[in-house]
Amino acid sequence: MENEQEMKLEIQMSDDVASGQYINMAVVNHNESEFVIDCIYIQPQAAKARVHSRLITSPHHAKRLLLALQNNIDRYEQTHGAIDLIGADNQLMNQSKH
Repeated sequence: MENEQEMKLEIQMSDDVASGQYINMAVVNHNESEFVIDCIYIQPQAAKARVHSRLITSPHHAKRLLLALQNNIDRYEQTHGAIDLIGADNQLMNQSKH
């Protein structure tokens, strides 16, 4: 039997990153080798929106992110109830491009 060594990864974060960025829209695009996720904040009644962050990742990591989000949403809904997607704030929900 092989001895498996557990590798510990220390993740560091600057104060700016730790404070986070609020977004209320994400636009997802992809090509053969990568997914691009633009994280956007739209101010109410504003004609322009600003991309706060762009995430670029491989298809494998994009699927892992999808599964991690789904797992967390499932746990959230078990505790707090279903997330209702019907409403004015979801009108831009299907803005992703292929």
